[in-house]
Amino acid sequence: MTSPAPTSAALSQRPLIAGLLVLVTAVAFEAQSVSTAMPAAAADLGQLDLYAWAFTAFAIPQIVAIVAGGRLCDRFGPVRPLQLGVLIFAAGVVLSALAVSMPMLLAGRFVQGLGGGLTNLALMVVVGRAFPPADTSRLMTYFSFAWMLPSFVGPGVAAWLVHVWSWHAVFWAVLPVVGLGVALLGPALAHRPLPGLGAAPAGTRTLLAGLGLAVGAAVVQAAAQLGSLWGIPLGVAGALLLVVGIPRLMPRGWRPGGVGLAGVIASRFFFSGAFSITFAFLPLMIVKLRGQELFVGGIALTVASFGWTFGSWVQSQRWLHLSRDRITTLGTALVTVGLSIVASGSFVLEVPVAVVIAGATIAGAGMGLAMPSTSILMIQLSPTDELGHNTSALQVAEALGNAVIVGAAGALFGAFSGAGDLRNAFGWAAALAAACAAASVAFSRRCGHVENLSARP
Repeated sequence: MTSPAPTSAALSQRPLIAGLLVLVTAVAFEAQSVSTAMPAAAADLGQLDLYAWAFTAFAIPQIVAIVAGGRLCDRFGPVRPLQLGVLIFAAGVVLSALAVSMPMLLAGRFVQGLGGGLTNLALMVVVGRAFPPADTSRLMTYFSFAWMLPSFVGPGVAAWLVHVWSWHAVFWAVLPVVGLGVALLGPALAHRPLPGLGAAPAGTRTLLAGLGLAVGAAVVQAAAQLGSLWGIPLGVAGALLLVVGIPRLMPRGWRPGGVGLAGVIASRFFFSGAFSITFAFLPLMIVKLRGQELFVGGIALTVASFGWTFGSWVQSQRWLHLSRDRITTLGTALVTVGLSIVASGSFVLEVPVAVVIAGATIAGAGMGLAMPSTSILMIQLSPTDELGHNTSALQVAEALGNAVIVGAAGALFGAFSGAGDLRNAFGWAAALAAACAAASVAFSRRCGHVENLSARP
């Protein structure tokens, strides 16, 4: 599972590479360790019915950040948007760390999501602008490892911080990592000008479409959790915002249920949202429903991340002669199987916790196959002059899937947990995850045949 050595061009930019990887690690640590800390935060702050919002409040603003951030990078270059994103992200971390109520924590998560989305997008633009094409694929391998590294240590560290201090410490621990990334990246970027391309600012309609998607996702989740007739017109209004906004942000020629890029985007929407449900609720289920220590919930995420890393390694191997679309289908099928096991363990308490963790690991392996493969499919199916827009569409679909599908799971969870029925609360949320994963299998078969360029005879 070793990566090929970087070229001499990449070696000469080691400070820049190190800064990029540290910032990726910081955002990933925050996103993943919070899943371990949230049960403790919910126990301290109360309002368990708002639990799912802690995750969707992070995902929803990323939609706006992705749409606006790409245009900002084109006009001004990636450095200023990156600096702005890091500043906003750090402010959100501080707000979350100081939270004394669940609404205050949600506000902090919202600010983090806005900054994190802008940071991640600007980082990708830096890679595209600062490195030659020959180095890009290797750098993506390093980025993947940097994103997964916190999955190995983050949950354990987060559980230890909660045990020794409090859940607040998990947020405070992110700031030194962010500071290190800034310290490495600042001087490296100062010696490498990456000016804007003189592109026109984003059209008002495009920005409004992104904002409409974010608001629509939030409104749909709020309507689902109202539990009254008033939620119906509110839900319809949110759905209309989604229906109106989505087409403007999708690739040229896109249509719902279409083939090619439409299949890639739809599959990513469903499997990313499905796995995010598990990432959000699995530690809480292990603690609340199974009576295990918080550390066990963290271990579940760590082991699942090993599965993801293994799957990611397999999809890049030369001996894997499946076409790229079939690798995606295989991955989504594994996600479906794994999440079905998790759902069964949520409904049936006689299923051992170890089996539930094994199911999450199988799902993680499927994600390792499917996530990079959909990115590769997007690249291979896109005309060169439309790659940026189409990649943005794929990221929007992922963020929207995380927001809408996790929001729907939160509505189910809130309805049952409010009645004191935790088994059905966790069970139906997990069942929704498995159903969405199954939908992603169906859509992956609409991608069309795409050659696996990583395979060798």
